[in-house]
Amino acid sequence: MSFFKKFFTREKKEDLDQGLEKTKSNIFGQIAKAVAGKTTVDESFLDELEAIFISADVGLDTTIKIIDRLEARVAKDKYINTDDLNRILKDEIANIFLENKTEDVDGYELPTSSKPAIFLVVGVNGVGKTTTIGKITHQLKKQGKSVVLGAGDTFRAAAVDQLKIWADRNDCHFFSKGMNTDPAAVAYETVQYAINNDLDVAIIDTAGRLHTKKHLMGELSKIKRSVEKCLPGAPHEVLLVLDATTGQNAIEQAKHFTAATDVSAIALTKLDGTAKGGVVLGISDIFKIPIKYIGVGEGIEHLQPFNRAAFIEALFN
Repeated sequence: MSFFKKFFTREKKEDLDQGLEKTKSNIFGQIAKAVAGKTTVDESFLDELEAIFISADVGLDTTIKIIDRLEARVAKDKYINTDDLNRILKDEIANIFLENKTEDVDGYELPTSSKPAIFLVVGVNGVGKTTTIGKITHQLKKQGKSVVLGAGDTFRAAAVDQLKIWADRNDCHFFSKGMNTDPAAVAYETVQYAINNDLDVAIIDTAGRLHTKKHLMGELSKIKRSVEKCLPGAPHEVLLVLDATTGQNAIEQAKHFTAATDVSAIALTKLDGTAKGGVVLGISDIFKIPIKYIGVGEGIEHLQPFNRAAFIEALFN
């Protein structure tokens, strides 16, 4: 049995299909129209294909890479029909994910075998960062893991309250030092709390830093150093949460966050709310950082570990 068939239940596959429906219609519906009646890949078709991918927020550089490879394959494989074109596109999209460290994630895996595993979660306000933390915690609790959530966003009472709600909902530990305290101290003491209580995981929320504010991005680096001081080798995962509906702005955010800290994985939320899900491919190609989770709906089970095969299958079928 293949990994794809083993891991993806019918429900998960249906959620992914529905979550990517807007993007699928936008990209592949337009490609089907563009290729209708053609017997070869000519200049006009390539121009049209470029416009389709860019409109889906794949990004210019990634789009050019795909088109160049398509041209090379067509010359070699002698393009005949739409099925051939889809097969070639499918192959090249899969290759981009393979080249850029995005691997199929076998469920909600911890990033390390050491205990506790430390997650640092970063991203701007409004991208679904705290909700993503809650959904990951839900999955880890289902696996029997003990978890503490650290309220490192000490500037907004709503952020602390929301994280506490998720801790209560998941019946897990919660650590906070209250409002307007030093976020780096909260991060340090959350890790210490996880060690003292022999917990499996500590997930630390951070303030929704405006990526244009240099001093706030500097503070993020300070938080990371504080965590490492408490537990050498930590954090084991720096998860950047991005909102797919913001398209190219998500790419700009990623540029600033990757400059401020060693982002090790990306969670891309709200894919169900956009026709521009090509940003998944662009982000993977530009940053060479694995996409670990994608959000395909509002439900607690709608944050899925990213699976290349399932993602491509959902787009093309």
